[in-house]
Amino acid sequence: MKIAFIYDAVYPWVKGGAEKRVYEIAKRLAERGHDVHWYSVGWWAEEQPLLMEKDGIIFHGVCEPVDLYIDGKRSIKEALYFAYKLFPKLIREDFDIIDCQEFPYFPCFVAKIHSSLKKSLLLITWYEVWDTYWYDYIGKKGFFGKIIEKLVTKLPKKIIPISNKIKDDLKLLNVSEEKNYVIPNGVDFDYIQSIQPDMQKMDIVYVGRLISHKNVDVLLKAIKHVKKTFPQIKCGIIGNGPDLEKLKKLSASLNLGDNVTFFGFVEKDEDVYSYMKSSKIFVLPSTREGFPNTILEANSCGLPAIIVDHEKNAGVGVINDNENGFIVKLSAEEISNKILYLLENEIELTKLNKSSVEFAKNYDWELIVSKIENVYEAALNEN
Repeated sequence: MKIAFIYDAVYPWVKGGAEKRVYEIAKRLAERGHDVHWYSVGWWAEEQPLLMEKDGIIFHGVCEPVDLYIDGKRSIKEALYFAYKLFPKLIREDFDIIDCQEFPYFPCFVAKIHSSLKKSLLLITWYEVWDTYWYDYIGKKGFFGKIIEKLVTKLPKKIIPISNKIKDDLKLLNVSEEKNYVIPNGVDFDYIQSIQPDMQKMDIVYVGRLISHKNVDVLLKAIKHVKKTFPQIKCGIIGNGPDLEKLKKLSASLNLGDNVTFFGFVEKDEDVYSYMKSSKIFVLPSTREGFPNTILEANSCGLPAIIVDHEKNAGVGVINDNENGFIVKLSAEEISNKILYLLENEIELTKLNKSSVEFAKNYDWELIVSKIENVYEAALNEN
């Protein structure tokens, strides 16, 4: 099959769950003999030509690097500019499959034009359903985001939600169940098993972007509670973002200077996994997630995950309570109580270490890619 992925952000130049998903799937599809292309912003422009091949994937940089975020939010201007630059490059090629990532929406309309003119089969991978959350995000202007999101659901032949929670949420947009093929995120399980723990030991680790909906401030307040029982508690915060300085100030005000280490952006995945393996518990207090790769990565490292229950957090579909982690309310007290429970019950923590690893085994990327390969072939046969 000749396959095109469309997403403006590209791993490893931009690191996030969607970027990692597309990269891992595209790389493995190329290894299986498929002709794989990725249309994106040309983040590598200073190092390589805008059209280049890497890891078996042909990358089409449709424009020079641009700012993805403005004031911590995805730039609408960037999304429109990328879609505008995408059209003349994409329309030159023929494809069997176009797999367009749902957000930031506008490139999906370009992919639909290609599908109509060139008879390619359009599928859209769906990471989050915002619906009324648009009003919380940008106020009254959220009306337009809500309308565009619903329009995008009408474009593809099939939708690939990355979790059952997102499949259920798509019903809010009147997407029929028959239109969906659920394909979750994955993890490079065997590779993670080969990584050695870092020498710096920690009790708690967080990995992710430092932005408001991740609620890292709540984690810091939870660590303050835990410190009363475990004065030497150690927590590592891995990631960068607009809230970094604010969180450092909060940590200092809570007198956590000896307890919390901010590692910032960690370039190599192997170093992130090494830090995870030197820890005991992974905490992700985010209220808005699609299918967090970091949960599976932490589980693969033997860490149970503590996450929060929220209507926009599809990560709750990744956790089986008391098997690979726990789901709690967004509360410093509840998070700290669960951390204390695990730190004070070594037998229970050891049990969860083992069951977390067993859980993650079922999400190896090779298994995920076989599923998506089958979905592409089935969709083509239906067309």
